[in-house]
Amino acid sequence: MESIAWMAWTLPTAIFFVLLASTLGVMTWLAAAYPEAERVGVLRIPTTRGDRLFVSLVLAAVIHLVWIGVVGTDPIFSLPIGEGVEISSLWLGTVISLLSAVVIFRTV
Repeated sequence: MESIAWMAWTLPTAIFFVLLASTLGVMTWLAAAYPEAERVGVLRIPTTRGDRLFVSLVLAAVIHLVWIGVVGTDPIFSLPIGEGVEISSLWLGTVISLLSAVVIFRTV
């Protein structure tokens, strides 16, 4: 475990990597089960599902970095669980990222 000790392995980090691997697995299965032709959207370039996934992941990274730089990660409220679980404002950036991914998959 010393080789990965530099990484801050927290529960949110583990969830992120599990969801990313699951997304790539589902996209691979979709490509094998339902082959698709490229389509032209609002960008006027042909894109596949993988292209749209890549664009949405890059945009999500940019949205989160800008959110952290401009808004920060201060808690916006606490859940009444135990001593109180603080919910970071970064979750709002995550919601914006998910909505932008839906828009990208629908229009690009």
